[in-house]
Amino acid sequence: MDRDLFGEDHALFRQAFRQFVDREVVPNQPKWNQAGIVDRSAWRAAGRAGFLCPWLEERWGGPGADFLCSVVVMEEMARVYETGFALSLHSDIIVPYIHSFGSDEQKARWLPGCASGELITAIAMTEPGTGSDLAAVATTAVRDGDHYVLNGAKTFISNGILCDLCIVVAKTDPDPKNAHRGISLFVVEAGTAGFIKGKKLAKMGMASQDTAELAFEDCRVPEANRLGPEGSGFISLMTNLQQERLCVAIMAQAAAEQVVVDTVRYCQEREAFGRPIARFQNTQFKLAECATKVEVGRAFIDKLVREHVAGKQLVKECSMAKLWQTEMAGEVVDTCLQFFGGYGYMLEFPVTRAFMDARVQRIFAGTNEIMKVIIAKQMGLS
Repeated sequence: MDRDLFGEDHALFRQAFRQFVDREVVPNQPKWNQAGIVDRSAWRAAGRAGFLCPWLEERWGGPGADFLCSVVVMEEMARVYETGFALSLHSDIIVPYIHSFGSDEQKARWLPGCASGELITAIAMTEPGTGSDLAAVATTAVRDGDHYVLNGAKTFISNGILCDLCIVVAKTDPDPKNAHRGISLFVVEAGTAGFIKGKKLAKMGMASQDTAELAFEDCRVPEANRLGPEGSGFISLMTNLQQERLCVAIMAQAAAEQVVVDTVRYCQEREAFGRPIARFQNTQFKLAECATKVEVGRAFIDKLVREHVAGKQLVKECSMAKLWQTEMAGEVVDTCLQFFGGYGYMLEFPVTRAFMDARVQRIFAGTNEIMKVIIAKQMGLS
């Protein structure tokens, strides 16, 4: 598909980032997958090259580019099937909370390190008993003079082991009647007493992603580390979730496209009964269906990216994209894996990892069932 979304500067950025990926990422993937964590040095290398937070203004230590460069990063990481080196999570989902809701003092304190790779971020929303229902978080933050004392547990936290900064969702007002107005956001720095990084969790996919349990036990956090006014956390979360869901959709779309490209190539080379399996009608029909789905998805996602960059409110549309693109990616990868036969069940084949990685996209950033609830509300159905 011809795309007029990107300009010449983005093409140059893509070329530079592709070289970075081929040099710094691809050779290290086996090691990262086995260790279940990405080397910190890779983060610093990405920062030095200007590939972290590419949209961040120069006054805060960023490259001063735009969100379209972030889209390039997501697409190029999908090209090499890298889902654990969470550049987009850091750059486009977590750091924007500091940029959007932090004070100038907080921005000056943290943003340059986020752009350089010296500070790796995580966001702690999910709890053992609370997933998509953010208003029901049980972690508390009780004011004590010019500090807050945090107590609670979080789970499934990406970058949980590596993180230097963790944005924590906590209740500052425990009254159930103030469920939404009682949530605040806090930036907790690694090494703070009472901030405990628990075990690294074993997962089905995203092998190189350090997903962990976190605990806060009488963890004293300065008032100066609160993001925005007390009680504004839920609104902040809802504001930034549009971009988070769009990012998930972008990554799902790019992953599906790459799997189709690689499967077509494999089917042209793999022979059965004396001819390439690409010449069998079933193969042609199935791959035609997959190609059609990714083309339709590409048109939709590029439209949303263009409108998002223009500043439009796209709560319904981004929820639709998160729902449709992740469902589509799951279907496409599953269909393509079948053509690899027994090799499609082997971890050394990228399509196998893509199959496992795709499953979580229907769960995180709000489950797809929650996306349907949001879409229905935006349609005026409830």
